[in-house]
Amino acid sequence: MKLRTKYILFVAILHIVALVLTYYIFRENRVLFIISEVFVIISLIIAWQLYNQLIQPLKMLLQGTEAIRDRDFNIKFLTTGKYELDELIHVYNQMIDQLRTERTKQQEQHFFLEKLINTSPTGIMVLDYENIVKQVNPKALQLLELQATDVIDRSINTIPNIVLQQVALLHSGESKTITLNGVITYKLQKAHFIDRGFARNFVMIEELTAEILAAEKKAYGKVIRMMAHEVNNTIGPVNSILQSALKKEILWQDASAETLHSALQTAVDRNYNLNIFMRNFADVVRLPDPHKTNINLHEVLYSIARLMELKAGEKAVTFDYNLDELPLYIFADRQQIEQVLINIIKNAVEAIDQKGVVSIITNTTLKQLIIADTGKGINGIAAEQLFSPFFSTKKDGQGIGLTLVKEVLVTHGFHFTLATEKPGDTKFTIRF
Repeated sequence: MKLRTKYILFVAILHIVALVLTYYIFRENRVLFIISEVFVIISLIIAWQLYNQLIQPLKMLLQGTEAIRDRDFNIKFLTTGKYELDELIHVYNQMIDQLRTERTKQQEQHFFLEKLINTSPTGIMVLDYENIVKQVNPKALQLLELQATDVIDRSINTIPNIVLQQVALLHSGESKTITLNGVITYKLQKAHFIDRGFARNFVMIEELTAEILAAEKKAYGKVIRMMAHEVNNTIGPVNSILQSALKKEILWQDASAETLHSALQTAVDRNYNLNIFMRNFADVVRLPDPHKTNINLHEVLYSIARLMELKAGEKAVTFDYNLDELPLYIFADRQQIEQVLINIIKNAVEAIDQKGVVSIITNTTLKQLIIADTGKGINGIAAEQLFSPFFSTKKDGQGIGLTLVKEVLVTHGFHFTLATEKPGDTKFTIRF
């Protein structure tokens, strides 16, 4: 039963009893009966006024609670001139002002946080209590190469993405650096915040490829320059002395000196090869800025493949051309791109022991080139080191070819991957 109903019922019963009593007590005295009835009526009027004064604050409180329940913090009450009610109105209005201020501040912080997340150069994913993705910013989608519909409202454990598979293994507060295809490096961090008393995780994904490549190039560039300086300073004078000795015919007139002559000539040739070896390293460090023009990639591919056909034929390797009907034009340095493609196709041919196919596939719509081979493939350990300077899977390799390929493609801003998708199917993919 409501409070006002109880009050009305109490007042009604009280006055009915009073009327009945006055009737039985003063029924023989008409004057006293009328006077008592007047007092009862006055009491009813006073009770009604008290009712209005008591119920009005309750009505205001009910209206205020309804406004708060509806999150409408713009409703305020005017003073009435009654002290107790005005005190209540004053407290309520202060509370509403504070709630409105706090809500405005919270909304501003929320909008700022939303904007900060969406424009952040770091990929950010917000998870709920069960590690289901509830929010993901554009940078994270770009790094993961996914659409929002692929991740929103899905558990990170069920999304088929190698980066998110590594994220799922992290605990809150942990970080990890991973390298994909020996080229792209990501730093993964997982942390949490408290939301309504529960811990919620969020993930930050940062690409470190550019920074690592710059630091790597600076390091190996310094080593190569030092090596080249020392080798050239040594080989120059030594070769000069050897050449002078070889030109002194009087020293080689004796037949017994033929062996020494041959040994000195071998030393000169070896020094010459060592010079070429160091020059190959130096070329990577001194790679000039690309002089870009519009080139037809299909023409370049055909010319390089014809150049490599003889070497491929020695191992019974054939070329399978699956080029798009439309020409694929790219904006690049022709000489540098030719050198890149020569290295890639040469590696594809060398990966095949005997008899196999090197497929050259282009897609003009996607601006994509795939060079695939049926060779032995790349194991997991080598895959992480492929583009590292001085690393090679070949017995006599220098580790220069793929380093040069990486340097040229990164300088051009082309995205590339090299991976064995299944036995007998290794693909080098370039997206221009």
